Amino acid sequence: MNSPAPRTGSARRFDVAIRGAGVVGQTLALLLARDRLRVALVGAPRGPQDTPDVRAYAINAASRDVLRSVRAWPEADPQDDRVPPITPVSAMQVWGDDGGELQFSADDQGADALTWIVDVPALEQRLSDAIGFQGGIERVSEAPNAALTVVCEGKRSQTRAELGLEFDVRPYPHKAVAARLRCDQPHGGIARQWFSNGEVMALLPLGGAFGNSVALVWSVPAQQADAWLQADPTTFTQAVQARCAQALGHMHMESPAQAWPLELSRAQRWIARTAQGGVALAGDAAHAMHPLAGQGLNVGLADAAELARVLQQREYWRELGDLKLLRRYERARAAEVGAMGWVTDGLFGLFAHGDSRVQALRNWGLNGFDRSGPLKRWIARQAMGQPHL
Repeated sequence: MNSPAPRTGSARRFDVAIRGAGVVGQTLALLLARDRLRVALVGAPRGPQDTPDVRAYAINAASRDVLRSVRAWPEADPQDDRVPPITPVSAMQVWGDDGGELQFSADDQGADALTWIVDVPALEQRLSDAIGFQGGIERVSEAPNAALTVVCEGKRSQTRAELGLEFDVRPYPHKAVAARLRCDQPHGGIARQWFSNGEVMALLPLGGAFGNSVALVWSVPAQQADAWLQADPTTFTQAVQARCAQALGHMHMESPAQAWPLELSRAQRWIARTAQGGVALAGDAAHAMHPLAGQGLNVGLADAAELARVLQQREYWRELGDLKLLRRYERARAAEVGAMGWVTDGLFGLFAHGDSRVQALRNWGLNGFDRSGPLKRWIARQAMGQPHL
C-alpha cells in the first residue's frame, strides 16, 4: 500500500520522535510502536523519483529476526515469477593476493544460509508498507516535541551537529564503487570477495539461489573510483572481470555505477539531554565502518533492537528520556560497535599494506584461519548473528 504523505508535526506530544526515515529509523519506529509507544517518524521514505539505489544489504540471522518481528522481511513468493527480493548465501569464498584463500559454508554451520542478500528497494518498500498498517506511527515533516528523540539521519547528521555530539571521522583513501551486473554464469548462491593490490572487491548474489545477477562493491583509491564512474560500460565490466579472474564469465551492466567515500567514524557520545527531552543516536549517525565485512546495516539494526529492548524493559517510573536509562543502551552498543570497527579497520590496513613480507604473512594467515576449525566456526557464528549456537 502507499504510505501517507508526511504532515507538519502536530501539537500533541509524542513519546518518541525518530529523525531519519531510512531502514534503521523505520525499523525502530515499528519496534517502538509494537510496544504501544506513540512515534513520530520525521522524513519521507525513498520515492520513485529518487536516484535508484544499486546497493544490496547483507542481512544476518539476528537482523532477519528483527525485521520478521515487525513483518518487514521481504519474503519471496513462490507463486510470483518476478525476481526474488532475497538471496540466501550458501557459501562465501575469500581470496587474498598471493594464494591465500578462505571459505565458509552454511552446511558446515548447520544453517540454511550464512546470510541473506536483500534488495534495498524491496526492503524499503516492505518497511514503508508495514508503517502504513501501524497506527502508532505518524509520518511528519518537522520534528515535534517528544520525551525521546532518536537521530538516525546518517553519517552527516545535522541534528547531531546541532546538539554538539562530537563525531570522530577518519577518512579512508578509498571510495566504494557499486553497480549491478548480469553474468553469463549463475552465482550459485555464493558471495565472493577478493583482496588484491590494496583493493577489496565483493560480488554479492542477487535474484534468488539460481540467479545470475550480482551486486558489486569495490573499494578502490578515490581517484580511481572517480575514473570508473566516467568509464564506458565495456571498459568497466572488463576491469571487473579481470579483477575476479572471470569467476562468473562475461558481465553486463544492469545499472550505472555509483560511488561514495569510505571512513571509520564514531560518535564520542551516543546520548544527550536537552530541555525538550532525551536524545540517542543510532545507525550511521552513531558509527560508520568499511563495508568489507558486510556488517554495516546489521550493526545499525542491532542498535534499533537494543534501544527498543532498553525502553521496553525500563522501570515503570522512569521517563523515556532519562539519561541513566539511555546509558544502558550506549554501554551495550558502544563496545560491540567499537570491536567491529577495529576488526574492519585492521583488515583494511592489513591488505592495503604493500610490503611483500606483510603480503606473505596475511596470505599465510588466511590459509591458517581456514584450517582453524572451532575458531573459524566461532567467527562465522558471530558474523551470522548467532553467537550462542
